[in-house]
Amino acid sequence: MTSRDEMLQTIMRAYKAREEGNIEGLMAAFHPYAVFELKGDKSMLEVAGAVEGHSKVRAALSEFIKGFQFKKRDILDVIVEGDRAAVHSRLEVSFVPTNKSFTSDVLDTFRFEDGKIIKLVEFVDTALIKNVIAG
Repeated sequence: MTSRDEMLQTIMRAYKAREEGNIEGLMAAFHPYAVFELKGDKSMLEVAGAVEGHSKVRAALSEFIKGFQFKKRDILDVIVEGDRAAVHSRLEVSFVPTNKSFTSDVLDTFRFEDGKIIKLVEFVDTALIKNVIAG
């Protein structure tokens, strides 16, 4: 089992890599059989849903990096229990195509296996994102 400190270090390295747009650093945190899921109504936001496996997670996260630049992350709360962690953050984000900035709260839930993130479920304000994308 991965310790609380190891899980938090992995999460913080992943967050730093995401903020820097470093897909290699970000993917280093994920297990080969990882699942990434953006919670939301697919009819509201096409990118909502789950992808499974390193290559599909890489592709999805690469697209998010291209479209959304994270300017600042304030971590508001963290819970770690067993092989799971939950992080509530407030993000300042820029939508790259229009350079429109917005702030939103995000809840990430993680499950770890073999010291890596095997599952990340992200809860975001999909209505806000749809509005930003629509311009």
